[in-house]
Amino acid sequence: MTITTVSTIKELRSILDGARADGQRVGFTPTMGFLHQGHVSLMEAARQDNDLVVASIFVNPLQFAANEDLSDYPRDLARDTELSQGAGVDVLFTPDVSEMYPFGPVLTTVSVGEISERWEGATRPTHFAGVATVVSKLFSIVGPCRAYFGEKDFQQLAVIRRMVADLSMPVEVVGCPIIRESDGLAMSSRNVYLTPEQRAAAPVLRRALDAGLAAIENGERSGPAVQAIVAAMLDAEPEADRDYAAVVGAGTLAPVNELSGEIRILVAAKVGRPRLIDNDGLVVGA
Repeated sequence: MTITTVSTIKELRSILDGARADGQRVGFTPTMGFLHQGHVSLMEAARQDNDLVVASIFVNPLQFAANEDLSDYPRDLARDTELSQGAGVDVLFTPDVSEMYPFGPVLTTVSVGEISERWEGATRPTHFAGVATVVSKLFSIVGPCRAYFGEKDFQQLAVIRRMVADLSMPVEVVGCPIIRESDGLAMSSRNVYLTPEQRAAAPVLRRALDAGLAAIENGERSGPAVQAIVAAMLDAEPEADRDYAAVVGAGTLAPVNELSGEIRILVAAKVGRPRLIDNDGLVVGA
């Protein structure tokens, strides 16, 4: 199969409108490129569920703060194209900034309240408005589809689901499992920034999650107690500078004192240059 690469909104809409007119179901995977097996797993899920698969590669400036790594965010379009083709992508959308934002700074933004304000939103106050705005724009360009997102960015997934529901977008949002390295580290494009010493330390995020999950499975029902266990494990790793450890309800992302229902543990820590995030969850019975 030969992949088709397009860089303009007009070209992409023409292809996808034609596919839907022929009765085909469209699957969509939005990315910022520098793909890894986590991205590939999303594309493969889209391939399995749909007739035509489109992926986008766009490093969105709106979701980077002034002190973040927009200018040197890793890029490798040739490799990304090869991986996309291998995963079964039919159409690769690679717009530049002037195509996505032709009038310069955008005057219209999308903001999802409450669910975006804690955790990542507290540390990166402009981030989720940038994510919601660009994803909303991509959904408008792509049109009715199934859209695939990884659960590693669990808060982002929750924000997008709420945006789609609130705005009645003709999009089915599909969350897909986290893909990990053999030692448990969640795959991320920013892992390339880790030194060998930092890379050896980075799986502490996975170990901290496991410690919290084990406490719950052994009968602990206090959210603050589980949070303290997770935080202590992160703090014991000299290479990790903890941002947060949180025990939240999976639907609201609000902290939970007495654990019941679907629970998610969220962690974030700076390990050298990159800031790493991870999460895991379980259902706590009555």
